[in-house]
Amino acid sequence: MTVCGTRQGAVLGRASADGVTSFLGIPYAAPPFGARRFLEPSPPEPWTGVRDATTHRATAPHAPYAPPFDALIPENAIDGEDCLNLNIWTPAPEPGAGLPVMVWLHGGAFTNGSGSAPAYDGSAFARDGVVCVTLNYRLGSDGFLHLPGRPDNRGLLDQIAALRWVRDNIASFGGDPDLATVFGESAGAMSIGTLLTMEEARGLFRRAILQSGACHHFLRPASAARITARLAEKLGVEPTPEAFADVPLPQLLPAQAELRAEVNSRPDPARWGEAALNMMPFEPIRPALALPGPECGIDLLIGSNREEYRLFLVPTERLHVLPESTLHSLVTAYGLTPAEALPVYRAGRPAATAGELLDAVATDWFYRIPAIRLAESVPGSHLYEFAWRSPQFDGNLGACHALELPFVFDRLDDPSYAAMIGQHPPQALADAVHGAWVSFAKTGSPGWQAYEKTTRTTMTFGATPASAPVSDPRAEERMVWEGVR
Repeated sequence: MTVCGTRQGAVLGRASADGVTSFLGIPYAAPPFGARRFLEPSPPEPWTGVRDATTHRATAPHAPYAPPFDALIPENAIDGEDCLNLNIWTPAPEPGAGLPVMVWLHGGAFTNGSGSAPAYDGSAFARDGVVCVTLNYRLGSDGFLHLPGRPDNRGLLDQIAALRWVRDNIASFGGDPDLATVFGESAGAMSIGTLLTMEEARGLFRRAILQSGACHHFLRPASAARITARLAEKLGVEPTPEAFADVPLPQLLPAQAELRAEVNSRPDPARWGEAALNMMPFEPIRPALALPGPECGIDLLIGSNREEYRLFLVPTERLHVLPESTLHSLVTAYGLTPAEALPVYRAGRPAATAGELLDAVATDWFYRIPAIRLAESVPGSHLYEFAWRSPQFDGNLGACHALELPFVFDRLDDPSYAAMIGQHPPQALADAVHGAWVSFAKTGSPGWQAYEKTTRTTMTFGATPASAPVSDPRAEERMVWEGVR
């Protein structure tokens, strides 16, 4: 057992046999309920004595993933109101060690996930000389619903509060607050894309890694107001913070999940605004797309998986039955002309079904092109593509959304990842991906050339025959989106 100090009080952690000490469930803000509901996070209350930090604490309230995703995407749920907490793994729990710090923001479409899932255990980062922090932030209505008289983006404000806590306290756990890297996947990466342009987050991290998410996913205020009105209608309440606060969580959480299913089944932009294509009724709220630009001052590592959208097509058995008419409708909704764009995508996939073509187009719209635009916006950024294909679902799952996570955390043996990666994932690939993330946190370079418009160098992880940098992969498909996305 090991004791470290924070500004709120001392915490007791547990040391493992491999030399890593963990501190779990440390509050970085006060419980966001009661009088604090739907407000910006408040500082945590101090305590006397030594607080036990050997077990995970409450996670932000959320409904479980709907089938079949509940069996594929790891998460956990722990009841309790003290959900604004974080977890630390360190190899040197003592002041003055000066180690780089990595702060993880989990994904989950802004309605699911937690930083306390075993899949996000930070031991491998600590093993390799990094202090790793994971955290819980408010989700769904509590984190992102637009409410009159209340601050928007409360989930992002939670993340900023956690980053401030890290700045003020992480030295006691062996970390250097001036060497902080924030990294996240999906909604976590989309959060970082917004944090890069928020004045409140300035100076809280030096580097950022964005996995399968960038700056393009947000709701304009008018769209967010429509979401609020519809959720209130479903619950039979007025669209006010007081009315939502009176709805019991066992009623509110299923209604949120039902709302997302409604958006996905009837993706009408006139009804849902940006959420109709983003497929997420709860997202950061901002007036327009904002890219950080050359003055960003943050080292960036950005990327996506080659076949992201297969996660949403294969387990649902839509990949090989999607009608050609649906493909054309969605390609049009993404802003492309099917007669011009689809021949470009078919050229590299002559035998592709409509579903396989949708995977390629939707992966670009959702993930690859936003990553490229962010890399183009900030000179010196590094770009990657994760291309290893899962053997699951008879090999059809491919290099889908979230598949890189067990490789990033070097947790190929974690049973919560088995349904996604199968029985014999390549450890050499985990060594390469995890090693690149650690190198970037320590030095600002993941080990390959920065992305420039002249070369467009992109590290391709897991491609045949081996991981290697590639110049402008699938250039013709990238150029389809010029002036569109």
